[in-house]
Amino acid sequence: MYIGGGTPSVLPLSAVMEIASAADGAALAGNPLSQRHFREFTFEANPEDIAGRGRAYAEGLAACGVNRISMGVQSFDDGILRWMNRRHSAGTAVKAYDIIRESGIENVSIDLIFGISQMDDDLWNDTLDKAVALRPQHISAYQLSIEPESTLASMVRTGRYREASEPVCRRQYDMLCRKLSEAGYRHYEISNFALPGYEALHNSSYWRHVPYAGFGPGAHSFSIGGDTALSGTLRKYMRFWNIPDVRKYISYYSQDNVSGQTGTLEAAVDAGVKQFEVLTPEQTAIERIMLGLRTDTGVERTFLAAHTDRSGLEKMVGGGFLVPASDPSFLRIPEKHFFISDSIIADII
Repeated sequence: MYIGGGTPSVLPLSAVMEIASAADGAALAGNPLSQRHFREFTFEANPEDIAGRGRAYAEGLAACGVNRISMGVQSFDDGILRWMNRRHSAGTAVKAYDIIRESGIENVSIDLIFGISQMDDDLWNDTLDKAVALRPQHISAYQLSIEPESTLASMVRTGRYREASEPVCRRQYDMLCRKLSEAGYRHYEISNFALPGYEALHNSSYWRHVPYAGFGPGAHSFSIGGDTALSGTLRKYMRFWNIPDVRKYISYYSQDNVSGQTGTLEAAVDAGVKQFEVLTPEQTAIERIMLGLRTDTGVERTFLAAHTDRSGLEKMVGGGFLVPASDPSFLRIPEKHFFISDSIIADII
């Protein structure tokens, strides 16, 4: 179970308990949710929310069943954090981390960002040193991306911000890989590192194309298998998503509107609160390759041979851009080429 995609740490504990109880599918019956069946229950949090609400809030999350916190630290430099318009400081992030530890939640993931033009290598190295010193079980690190219509995109257009060059981004990515490897982290996906045994179940399921169900405005779901018809089309490979309009979503899924036919997927699509796409087997194969090659597990050789361009595949294998994984029946992109994985995948599909 994963509660995220926004800032769930603004929620009161009563709301988290209600969501967790509903997802658990049964009444609490006097037992804390932490004793129930979630193998991994991740809760996204901002450092300022945890630090501001204190240990009682973190302990309350644990009582709701949360056994993993994913915290958006982003940087341990106050100047970079101010530039990002983050509300927390580096000190607040460390305080929040300590509070989570004291609450009994032992599995903590932190997010970091690199590839910021005003962040030199020394500053990035300092952030990595501070992250490793905390010893979180999991670290996700992403290169800064500029979303269309964002404030940052406007700054680029008007010359108020210049993007970091590709060599700078590559160098900082290499620093990341080297530093975390030396600290004992497994680089199990392009942007994700974990101490052995702490690879994210939620994330790993996504990369393996495991079906998932998303709840809430704007949430996405994915299903494979089954033969229930939707407008006469088999739902074998299907992705569907909820509208982002909060009021319309709540109105439709009010208690008076979730029984009978109004509670079905078909009815939600007809009402305009859900949209969907049916993927062809070819599209699904491409997704499986793109997702699988993001990981150190890779993709089966036979599957790649059946669904990729033969000459492109042979070229990538011959050039060392695809190598045997720990299971030799799989091929993977070696870590030294993760940074250019998009072009490698494009060459074979």
